[in-house]
Amino acid sequence: MMLYFLKLAASFLLPPGIFIAMLLLVVFLLKKRREYVHKGLCLIIALFYIFSTGYVGSYLLRTLEARHVPPTGVSGDVIIMLGGGATLDTPDIDGPGHLSGSAANRLLTAARLQRKLGVPVIISGGQVFEDSGREAVIARRILLGLGIPEEQILVEDTSLNTTQNAMNVKKILGERGFWQPILVTSAFHMERSILNFAKQGVRAQAYPADYLVSTTPGLYANNFVPSADGLRNSAIFFREWLGIWALRLRQ
Repeated sequence: MMLYFLKLAASFLLPPGIFIAMLLLVVFLLKKRREYVHKGLCLIIALFYIFSTGYVGSYLLRTLEARHVPPTGVSGDVIIMLGGGATLDTPDIDGPGHLSGSAANRLLTAARLQRKLGVPVIISGGQVFEDSGREAVIARRILLGLGIPEEQILVEDTSLNTTQNAMNVKKILGERGFWQPILVTSAFHMERSILNFAKQGVRAQAYPADYLVSTTPGLYANNFVPSADGLRNSAIFFREWLGIWALRLRQ
């Protein structure tokens, strides 16, 4: 019991909880002097707290991740894996650069599907920033290290966002004569990805990976305190829906 209490207390001594505690102190000091400032700060704190909790962040992300489920009988003639971030020069077993957590999880799913189906993998993702890695090149190196045959790996390493992923991969599909693509990306990112590919006239079978939250919500004290993970999950939810609505408005 003491362990959970200490975790609870620590949540308000570390970001983002400490910022909420500091803002509450400011609200207390301003209450009698600036009523309108007091109310505005109360609203900001309430929203910051709500979207920082693990429960709300997980709930929001769960609604996105549940929009697509992996098919039980998957089939296709090519696997498309979208990049999701990479470091430029960090040391690895067989060369510099690492994939981010999400990208690495996507790669594991793509590699396992390749082993199961025996079809080629298209890895799509370029170097987004000058200090980030060229995602598709790093992913190719890792797939080779995992024993995936070189001739089964196709690289598209110029895309900088999901829209460019869809546009550039469409060209490869046409050139190679692939008509039944299986799309692998993070579950939270799948809805926006499917829409981007559909906008290019590509009907891909969704195979979500990299789930960040469980399908069953957790009802315990620490899930209702502010946390960096809760805030991150809320931010992912709003970012993805911003992209989804931008795509729908352009249709």
